[in-house]
Amino acid sequence: MKKIILAIFISSGLFAHTPLLTCIDEGDGTITCEGGFSDGSSAGGVKFRVEQKDKVILEVKLDSNSEVNFKKPQGSYRAIFDAGAEHIVVVKSKDIFE
Repeated sequence: MKKIILAIFISSGLFAHTPLLTCIDEGDGTITCEGGFSDGSSAGGVKFRVEQKDKVILEVKLDSNSEVNFKKPQGSYRAIFDAGAEHIVVVKSKDIFE
């Protein structure tokens, strides 16, 4: 019985650290993205990149506020929050609004 309870506890803990990424078009030619985790932990220092046509056009780390602001690329692109294996979130440009 202890093994079953431990397995349930461990598996539920895996979902407590889900990565999150929100991006907003600031209306001034820039995009601001904010990363985080579902358990409220900071994403400061997490890798972030912007890809266009499978080419990396920006690669930085999120600042101490878990944010990054960048010049809005022309055409379609993808904003990618990369906290490692199974902790990657992709936001497509078509899903970013003012």
